[in-house]
Formats: sequence, structure tokens, C-alpha cells
Amino acid sequence: MTEPLELTHKTPKDKNAWLWIPFLYFTQGIPYILVVTVSVIMYKRLGIGNAEIGLYTSWLYLPWVLKPLWSPLVDINGTKRKWFLSMQLVVALGFLGIGLFLPSNAFFTITLAFFWMAAFASATNDIASDGYYMIGLTQKKQSFFIGLRSTFYRLAMITGQGLLVIFAGYLENTYGDNTKAWSMTMISAAVLMIILTLANFFAAPKFEEVIPQKGEKPVSFWEVFASFFRKKQIGLALMFVLTYRLGESQLVKMASPFLLDKLEVGGLGYSTEAVGTIYGTVGVIMLSLGGIVGGIVISRDGLKKWMLPMLLALNLPNALYAILAVTQATSIYAVVGTVVLEQFGYGFGFAAFMMYLIYVAEGASKTSHYAIATGFMALGMMLPGMLSGYIQEWLGYDGFFIWVVIAALPAFLVLRYLNYPADYGKKTIETDGQ
Repeated sequence: MTEPLELTHKTPKDKNAWLWIPFLYFTQGIPYILVVTVSVIMYKRLGIGNAEIGLYTSWLYLPWVLKPLWSPLVDINGTKRKWFLSMQLVVALGFLGIGLFLPSNAFFTITLAFFWMAAFASATNDIASDGYYMIGLTQKKQSFFIGLRSTFYRLAMITGQGLLVIFAGYLENTYGDNTKAWSMTMISAAVLMIILTLANFFAAPKFEEVIPQKGEKPVSFWEVFASFFRKKQIGLALMFVLTYRLGESQLVKMASPFLLDKLEVGGLGYSTEAVGTIYGTVGVIMLSLGGIVGGIVISRDGLKKWMLPMLLALNLPNALYAILAVTQATSIYAVVGTVVLEQFGYGFGFAAFMMYLIYVAEGASKTSHYAIATGFMALGMMLPGMLSGYIQEWLGYDGFFIWVVIAALPAFLVLRYLNYPADYGKKTIETDGQ
């Protein structure tokens, strides 16, 4: 397999990066958050139980787990730009299908099928977008822009989990019909995806073409995978990837049901609109700040110095959910304070995770290797998420969130034995081109 030719003499690397990175990663985040998180809120509001929600929506992670199987096809057929533009349109069609078929009697089965369609297209879009990021930027800019990239990805997630949910809650109150409200919301999401696809079409430069570089020997499909698993310390690296978000992978499935459920069953009794407003206001600000600060400090000091603080920042706020569940504190200040710290910590901590995944993917076939690494990341989200609803129903919300805090511990243990360049991130800035 060969990488497409990079036309750096015609389209220089880093061109218009401040323009296309925000659009590309905002577009990447929208379908992900709608598939894996907003689907949870939607099905909860349509009367589906927590166990079924946890199980079936966690299965939707599978395309992100399996995407390494077709990532070489993205490498060798067409350009990354053509791939992500095509997949973004398919995602839009998937959301349109969900919106149109929600009023049907078999809405759960049919909409899950459309969510699967959107999930496979979104996972393929991720492969192409991440490959485009690595092709279109010099190493020093890859490190510098990791914060901006993470911030706009998370801004998209807050837009989906915040603004679109607020919109759905408003429509619920307006029409008194949750099905109609969510149908209109998903159709609106489809329109948003079409607009973002057009924005990417005009913003993203053409960094590559399909003509392979002369003199390169093609690498076989299986060699791409084999070379990834021959990387130094790959077993520990994958264990770290699988456990980095072990607590969050369960919390993200049950956080919204916890806020939405009634007090008598352990929830906090918030409305759909209130949940969307909380995540869509202070959540946006703190998430953006955390992601930007994370990228800046890594580019300044290197990944090694900040990995432990960022892992702590990602996981410690989970304890606040446990306190809310135990006390059932419904105070808006307590809930917003929890979201503030959780969103800042997530934005800050996720910057280290993404930089480490780029490090793991270094070398030949980095587009495919990055897809493999993020596939393991998705597996680490899918498997615990599938069980989260059952665990919550077994332990209650208070016991569940205490378990979430405990589940963060394995990542800290693996980190003690993990080796990687102390100045990775910083070094790429200082030695780029040498």
C-alpha cells in the first residue's frame, strides 16, 4: 500500500489551517455525539429503558472499533478529501432517515438501523479526516493544533448534546409530543450536516492526488496491520488506550438519564431543555478553555510532563457525579459546578490522549495505524458502555457513579510502566524538518 502523493509544491502544508481544522473537526464531532450520546437522550425521552439504551446504543460504537479493517481502502482509493466529503453526505442521509421514521410503529428498530448507517459513515469520515490532518500539517503544527482540533471536536459534541437537545426540549414543550419533537430535531441535524459538508468543500485545500509516488513498493493489506502490532511496547500502549476512558465510557451513557430521571428512582428530575442548556452554555466555555490550554501546554513542555495531570483532570470530576447521586442535590449550582469541572477536565485531559494516539501511529502507514489506535479507543468505550445500563440498574445511580470513579484506576497503574519520549509534542516543534 502506498500513500497518495502530497502536493506540497503546489499546496503547501499548513495552508489555511486556522480555517479548515475548525470546520473539519466540528463536522467530525457532530455525528459522533448524535450517534453515541444524543441517541441515549432521545430514546430515554421516547420511553426506552436504561438497560436497553445502554446495550443497543453501545453497539453503535462498533464501526469505530472495526474501522481499521477498511482504513487501508481509504489510504489507497481516492483522496482523503473526497472520502470525508462523501461520508459527511451519507451521515446527513442517515439522520434524515431517523427523523422521517421516528413516527413509525417500529421506530426503535428502524432508527437504530439508520444510526448504524450514520455510524459507519462517521467512522470512515474519521479515518479520512485524521489522515488529512496528518498529511496537511507539518509535525510542529500537528502538535500546536491538537488543542484547537480537540476543542472544535468537543464544541461539536456540546452543540449536539447542548443546542440540539435544547431545541428538542423546546419542541417537546411546544407540541407536547416527544416523537414529533425528536423527529424535527433529527431532520434539523441532517440539514446541519449538509451545511457543514459544503463548508468543508470550500475550506479544505487539495493537499494530495491519487497518483502514487514513483519507485515505492506497494505494501500489502495485512502488512499494514502486522507493522502496527510490531511497534515497541504496543501491548502496554493498547492497554492504556483501552483503560484511559474506562470510567468515562460508562458515565457518558448514564449521565443524561441520571439528570432526566425522577427523584424517586434516584435521578435529579431535570427537563430535556434544562440538560441541553447546561451542557450548551457553561459546558461550551469550559470545554473550549480546557482543550486550548491542553494543546498549548503540551506544545510548550511536551507530553510526558502533562500526561498524569491530564489523566487526573479527566477522571477526578467523575467523583462529583457520585456526590450528586448520593446526596441527590438538585441545586442548579451544584449541577452546573459539576459540569464546569467535568467539561474543563475532559477538554484538558483529552488533549493528552489524542497526542498519545498520534505518537502510537507514528511511522509508515500512519493513517491506517491511527485508525487502528482509535479503533481500540472505541472498543474501550463500547464494551463498558454496553454494561453501563445493567450496572446502573443493579447498583442504583449512587453505587454506579462510585463504581465509575473506581473504574478510572487501571489507567493510572498502566501509566507507571508506559514509555514514550519525554518531549514528544514539544520536540516535534523544535526539530521539525531536521
